[in-house]
Amino acid sequence: MIRALITRWTVFVPLLAVVALLLTWGRNLPGFGVVVVASALVGAVLAAVYHAEVVAQRVGEPFGSLVLAVAVTVIEVALIVTLMISGGEKSATLARDTVFAAVMITCNGIFGLSLLVGALRRRVAEFNAEGTGAALATVATLATLSLVLPTFTSSKPGPEFSPAQLAFAAVASLLLYGLFVMVQTVRHRDDFLPVEGRGVVTEDELRGARPTVRTTLLSLGILLVALICVVGLAKVVSPAIESGVASAGLPHAAVGVVIALLVLLPETLAAVRSARRDQVQISLNLALGSAMASIGLTIPALAVATIWLDGPLVLGLGATQMVLLAITVVVGVLTVVPGRATLLQGGVHLALFSAFVFLAASP
Repeated sequence: MIRALITRWTVFVPLLAVVALLLTWGRNLPGFGVVVVASALVGAVLAAVYHAEVVAQRVGEPFGSLVLAVAVTVIEVALIVTLMISGGEKSATLARDTVFAAVMITCNGIFGLSLLVGALRRRVAEFNAEGTGAALATVATLATLSLVLPTFTSSKPGPEFSPAQLAFAAVASLLLYGLFVMVQTVRHRDDFLPVEGRGVVTEDELRGARPTVRTTLLSLGILLVALICVVGLAKVVSPAIESGVASAGLPHAAVGVVIALLVLLPETLAAVRSARRDQVQISLNLALGSAMASIGLTIPALAVATIWLDGPLVLGLGATQMVLLAITVVVGVLTVVPGRATLLQGGVHLALFSAFVFLAASP
């Protein structure tokens, strides 16, 4: 009875979110309207997490975490491109700010929170160092190619790529991401499965209770609807976010941080729930997979979108951002190598995430 009630709730809430999105799209909202839209956004996030878990139970790991990461990122990319096309000159740094925020949120916020929750339950959070290390190396390479190099290239003034450089970065990012997905799901799938206390690779614990194909397809459809609502409603409230950021005297880059926080809510909740089930590897797959997809899919999309974009496309990070990225990679390597982490490692990553949020608000 309770399961049926939850299932109905997770169906009706995305439908209500669709109605809210249709009624508010392209309109200036009063304060009460912003509250209603925010409530619909939260409901859509919770529904998305539920249906993502249903799909994950059917397809198993690491496909389950890949479905959620890619689905959210594809819609996030569409949001970024839409905002940039309609935003003019002031949106020149929106893609950089949002993608960098996604990397910091996933590699420090979600990563650290997953380790913290896992260590609280079993004193030590166990994960597969081979798979997690490969994912972290891919994230570091993608971030360097797409966000660091533009600051140092000289073909074009400012932290921008020339058209040829942007095309190279787009192709390299897409190929590298495709190679990782092939390794994760085919050739070395065991490296991305949950591990037990002794380091033995385990199959999906829920495989014996997999949902039917019909239920899975229904959940997949509702998942996509819920994610579209999440991103669409985030765009609806973005004017209110920009006004709030401006009235608070915060830099414009904080808008990208807030948007990334909203869009990544489904991954965050799903990662925490997996960590509470002692499946820390699934949480880390979600975190690093989302960071990787955010870069690997956004840069190719931006390369195509430059056909319609009139203003500059600033991708290069500033000095403070590069320092944060560098220390994130170093600390991430030191965390991943042992294949196990305590509360300390989780706290260190969360401290870096807090520093990122603070410096975004007070550069």
